Amino acid sequence: MVNTILNVVSDIVLLIGLLFVFLGMLGLLRLPDVYNRLHATAKIGTLGAFGVMLSILIKAGFTPIGVKAIAVGLFLLLTAPIGAHMITRAAHRHGVGLCEESVVDEYGKSYKTSTK
Repeated sequence: MVNTILNVVSDIVLLIGLLFVFLGMLGLLRLPDVYNRLHATAKIGTLGAFGVMLSILIKAGFTPIGVKAIAVGLFLLLTAPIGAHMITRAAHRHGVGLCEESVVDEYGKSYKTSTK
């Protein structure tokens, strides 16, 4: 009985994680500029991958595979947003433009004054 409940919970968490991965992929394809795309892939993709790793932990328990899965999930939670921020900052500093619908560019003022 408990094993069946854990399998159902694991499958639900896996489906939620896969939904987030799908939304991140859709955002990568549909969003207009590099900044929006990085936001979709870093935030949504991180949640999706963590959901998949959490599902593995629930299914496998605290075996070596489950502990590795949660370690990978935590590593992704810590590194993906930082990496996306650094890529976005580098793209902005090198002059990659915002999409036409963007109205506010707060970083543009500080980068123009600090780099010139």
